[in-house]
Amino acid sequence: MPKSMTGYGRGECIRYDRRIKVEIKAVNHRYCDITIKLPRFLNHLEDKVRRRLAQDIVRGKVDVWINFESFAQRDAVVNVDNTMADAYVEALTALSERYSLGALAANPVLGLLAKNPDIVTLDKFAVTSEADQAQIWETLDAALTNALAGFNQMREAEGAAMAQDVENSRRLAQKITDDIGALAPRVLQAQAARTRERIEEMVAKLAQRPDEGRLITEMAIIADKGCISEEIARLKSHFIQLSSMLTADEAIGRKLDFWVQELNRETNTIGAKSGDVTMTALVVELKSHIEKMREQAQNIE
Repeated sequence: MPKSMTGYGRGECIRYDRRIKVEIKAVNHRYCDITIKLPRFLNHLEDKVRRRLAQDIVRGKVDVWINFESFAQRDAVVNVDNTMADAYVEALTALSERYSLGALAANPVLGLLAKNPDIVTLDKFAVTSEADQAQIWETLDAALTNALAGFNQMREAEGAAMAQDVENSRRLAQKITDDIGALAPRVLQAQAARTRERIEEMVAKLAQRPDEGRLITEMAIIADKGCISEEIARLKSHFIQLSSMLTADEAIGRKLDFWVQELNRETNTIGAKSGDVTMTALVVELKSHIEKMREQAQNIE
């Protein structure tokens, strides 16, 4: 069934002393535009996340947030710059001797060194082993799958409602098209009669007998110009395409938009050819239902 481009999903997975949360939000967009926000140390996984999303998302403006928490000691690495620490201790010793402060006590010095950001640094989530990388992706992929499940469920529910709305408009539009088709012969006959009457009036003013053969030829040309049978046939064919498309298990938004444009084009042609008030009213009503389908096409993936 068709999917809406609008949706929200949230997923979470806890494995290997790590918790990863994923949120997905999407709104309408002409193309597929995916923005992924994740911790910097996971930037190397962005391409894999994008490829995973592409399996489920064809169109829409999509924002993805990935949050990472770790309870594993191995994910935090403390680095010590021994060269800087030696220089720091040497400087403190020199100060102590210069001002007769006595020998440096071990604990206070360690405290000073620990607070110095140039000496002791914390490299949080410094995941380097292939095993850790595989575990993180496994956890992230599971959270992403959970988020996509909820995201797609919402989009499918909305898509089903939209598809039903389009189908309702299609049925009404097809009924109006049938009415126009049934009315067309009478309208064409009335137009031909009026045209013949006007030609005969003009000929009478010239006091000349009309050439019946020429008159019939001109009437045939006018009738052909006013004939809408081809437009009616194309409209009915387009309606069949639409009905079939609405049950397809694929992204149909762009195709639907194309066929709605074709419906609109054929309807405009009928309106241009119509010289009858009743038919014009039907054409206006038909365009109203086509416009409803066009609006929904902007929301379907």
